[in-house]
Amino acid sequence: MLLDHEEYVEQAYFFRTLGERMRMDMSTQDLLVAIRQEILATTKLPMALEFMEQELRHTGGFSTAMAQLQHYFTPFQTFIVAEAETEGGRFDFRIATEVLEKDAEYRAGSPSAQGVFLYQFETLCRNRLGYDRGLAAMTGDPVYDDNWREWILTVRRQIGIVDFADMIYVRSEHYLTHHEAAERPILFGEKEGRIALANQRKDPLFLFSALQRHLGYPAVPRPPRAQTADNLLPQLERKVRSLEQRMQLIEEEARGGIDISRFYGPPKE
Repeated sequence: MLLDHEEYVEQAYFFRTLGERMRMDMSTQDLLVAIRQEILATTKLPMALEFMEQELRHTGGFSTAMAQLQHYFTPFQTFIVAEAETEGGRFDFRIATEVLEKDAEYRAGSPSAQGVFLYQFETLCRNRLGYDRGLAAMTGDPVYDDNWREWILTVRRQIGIVDFADMIYVRSEHYLTHHEAAERPILFGEKEGRIALANQRKDPLFLFSALQRHLGYPAVPRPPRAQTADNLLPQLERKVRSLEQRMQLIEEEARGGIDISRFYGPPKE
């Protein structure tokens, strides 16, 4: 079921604060206890955090506790945390908290099924998460009705085979205006359909960016960029100088000893 406005506000605060304080020298259990004191007691989140803290002591992870709180956390939220906790995975936990923070912030406003879907699907694309399990988790979100769930499962089967922009276009009002009758329920509006039509055969990320610019849909937090060559060159030069100095010391030692007098400072008067 959909939660009250204040629940999403507190969820956003929790995920933001957790991501920020994970850099501190505190155990995750202690972080949960501390943040739980700051959450409004009139919401259900403190009880959820208490259960998560207890489960964390037994399993060492968040996702198993969230999976048992399906009446409060959506399957997609649980999926995101589980992917971040996967050993050896490339999905950073702090990025996961940012994704969940922005998701809760959007839901605290005036969310639409279109906005939630596009945000969740872009999260899968940008972070290279599994489409199969990710889309299956999305169907459990209470924001979707049966028509949406059926279509998401269709996307799950056809992704990689049918152009994603086409899948949006044929379910839009813009498609309906150019065809006598729609074969399936309309899920997207006129503007979404027109933007999807303009982004056919393009990278889906261009489609997401256009929808965000024109319709104000939420943008997915992006992973930090890898260091560029401009940043790496000074580091490489320092390492080369350090290796040269070490080689000189090794050569001096091989010739009979290291003259350490050059490391002395000038004599004091």
